[in-house]
Amino acid sequence: MMSNDCKEATEQSKTLWNDLANDWDERMGENDSRLHREITHPAILNLLNPQTGEKILDAACGNGNLSRVIAKLGVKVTAFDCSPNMIEHAKERAKDLLENIDFHVADATNYGELIRLKTDKPFDKAVSNMAVMDIADIEPLFQAVYDMLVPEGIFVFSGVHPCFDTPHMRKITEIEDCAGKRDLRVGIQTYEYIRPEIYEITAFPGNNQKQLIQFHRPLGMILNMCFKCGFVLDGIEEPVFEKPENALQFDWYEIPPSVIIRLKKL
Repeated sequence: MMSNDCKEATEQSKTLWNDLANDWDERMGENDSRLHREITHPAILNLLNPQTGEKILDAACGNGNLSRVIAKLGVKVTAFDCSPNMIEHAKERAKDLLENIDFHVADATNYGELIRLKTDKPFDKAVSNMAVMDIADIEPLFQAVYDMLVPEGIFVFSGVHPCFDTPHMRKITEIEDCAGKRDLRVGIQTYEYIRPEIYEITAFPGNNQKQLIQFHRPLGMILNMCFKCGFVLDGIEEPVFEKPENALQFDWYEIPPSVIIRLKKL
């Protein structure tokens, strides 16, 4: 049963995301952020390997950009998000694909709401892009996805890399000038990894008015929740950005900002 603190955090997070939906849709547009385009989407598509005719669940779909990508591959998509405003944006952006995408408002922390999305037959696969760290209680989501998949079904999800992009993490940039050669070293100082924590983030850089809450969990905790449901770990990717020769400041060139995990139902 969800604790009172978790319930309160869930309602707070849902309100914040619903209030942010207009700005989020405007910023993400049709093609999402650079992180999505260069890091998570390619890795997700590689691990998910969507096939024509498959039925795929898109959990916490946001404004539906990933739903549209996989629907265009001939997939039937059922997508949900906790934010009614976000789902309205998703429907508008996917108005030419609504025969292949069925959008719903549903709470990822509510097993009963999620299991009703199964309808007539199980899903072949499921996906969730950069959402698990925004969900106060992820166990109901993992259990519902497991229960809605076919045997040998696949679940691919991405999130902030909990080993590196931790609460209070500090980015480091060092430039070494030796014999006329300048070498850039970028790194991080990470703090308080092992303890789960709720913390605030700024939704968009440079705009301190748009605050959200995230839920840090160590990687072992996340995976053990998956194993408890019956999943096995079937694949993992930790992509980084390509480092340009003239780079002079920190970016996620050698340390992965996100982790993409593939699970299999046995």
